[in-house]
Amino acid sequence: MSVRPALAAAIGTALFLLAAPATLATADPYETVTVDPVGRIAEDGTVTLSGTYRCAGGTGPVFVSSSVGKRSASVRHGIGGTRAVCDGTEHRWENTGKPSPSTLEPGEAHVEATLMELHAQGGLPLPRFHAAEQQDITLTEG
Repeated sequence: MSVRPALAAAIGTALFLLAAPATLATADPYETVTVDPVGRIAEDGTVTLSGTYRCAGGTGPVFVSSSVGKRSASVRHGIGGTRAVCDGTEHRWENTGKPSPSTLEPGEAHVEATLMELHAQGGLPLPRFHAAEQQDITLTEG
């Protein structure tokens, strides 16, 4: 299985489970993910989001996933995923994606970023959330 379908499946699972009760896993307080206050949207609709993360003790693959939408809309667009290194130090992340169809344009937007590990349990990869953040940002042309 190539990385792109596996990452898409991981992000889809993470977004589904974000709506589930918070009994699945609790993030440690020193594990964080942040979202930069400014993102970029290119003329062709490609969106780039970024921020920082810190995690430790990951035993399975860990990803920073992100989604963006208009502040008042319920539609969210997944914007890529970045493989994370969980060594206890702060790292930068940057995700790029082109939502289709996209109604995004420069201006105010709302971003959700999640630091999630795929942890094997009983032979199935189940998500373990290290951190999550929601933030209003500004999308600028670029």
